[in-house]
Amino acid sequence: METNRQKKIGGVLQKDLVDILQGEIRKNGITNLVISVSKVSVTTDLGVARVYLSVFPTDKAPEILEAVKSNMALIKHDLSQRVRLQLRKVPNLSFYIDDSLDYIEKIDNALTGKENPIENRDLLDKRKKI
Repeated sequence: METNRQKKIGGVLQKDLVDILQGEIRKNGITNLVISVSKVSVTTDLGVARVYLSVFPTDKAPEILEAVKSNMALIKHDLSQRVRLQLRKVPNLSFYIDDSLDYIEKIDNALTGKENPIENRDLLDKRKKI
């Protein structure tokens, strides 16, 4: 369970990381790309922050994740400049793709009947006979 301190630090990091990432997109003139930081969870010792990114369009997500990971040192430096008055030490960042929107879309399609397994039996997993 997250403490209030972890939640506060996660919120501060999330806000500043959004500004950094979206600023880089604008600075480089990249169009048709949206990156948002959906969640930042900080460990209890405040040493590691797991950053979950949502990327639209989703087919560019692996490419964007690699670009972010390769520029992690610059991102951490920019982040440390922004939070230097709030934190003594910036946590190590680890980036992940947040696929919860895809999961929600699959559930929504199942509930609205677009992928009805009763009408289309091919959607169900086949049972293996042992």
